[in-house]
Amino acid sequence: MQALQPAWETLPPDAHLRDGGRYRRRRHGCFVVDDGRVEAAPPRAHWQPVAYNALHGGFERWFEPLPAEWASAPAWPALLAALAGVATRLRGERRWYVEAHPFRIDTTDGIGRPTPEGAHRDGVDLVAVILVARHAVLGGETRVFDAAGAQGVRFTLAQPWSVLLLDDERVIHESTPIRPRQAGAPAWRDTLVVTLRRGGFQGPDGG
Repeated sequence: MQALQPAWETLPPDAHLRDGGRYRRRRHGCFVVDDGRVEAAPPRAHWQPVAYNALHGGFERWFEPLPAEWASAPAWPALLAALAGVATRLRGERRWYVEAHPFRIDTTDGIGRPTPEGAHRDGVDLVAVILVARHAVLGGETRVFDAAGAQGVRFTLAQPWSVLLLDDERVIHESTPIRPRQAGAPAWRDTLVVTLRRGGFQGPDGG
């Protein structure tokens, strides 16, 4: 997995932040995993319904593709196949439609918001949140709540390449804002978010 890490240094800005922020950088890629076989899907917009993302839902968001070198890194298809295996154990054998989002949240605006939309679901089956790095930040606490009740847990992902797996039908989740440990100094939180969905990619056509 370490072979993937340099990509976070060159993530382009997210041009779709509706809160006017400059704190998020990201890329996006789509894949299909079927019986352990991983295939890249043609580039497509990231889309979520407003019901799942009140801030950024309801419109197509195009992002720069994942780095080309990831395709030749053995760790990449191995990771996607492993996550598809978890999704299969959760829902049964399926063809899995996978979206991958490397994120950098920084403190350019004084604070950075990992989930500006607040506590939410993603409209998929499985969400994997992988912490890649934390640099000189405070905050970024992860909060996971029962979608049908008030029960929840709170914790901070701190160990690089630690993984949080979420059954998206059962829970909602969010991460609290980050701020620099030292005022004015660069600070950031890097994550890789991978979602897996049965039946197709989400799209405005009802997918």
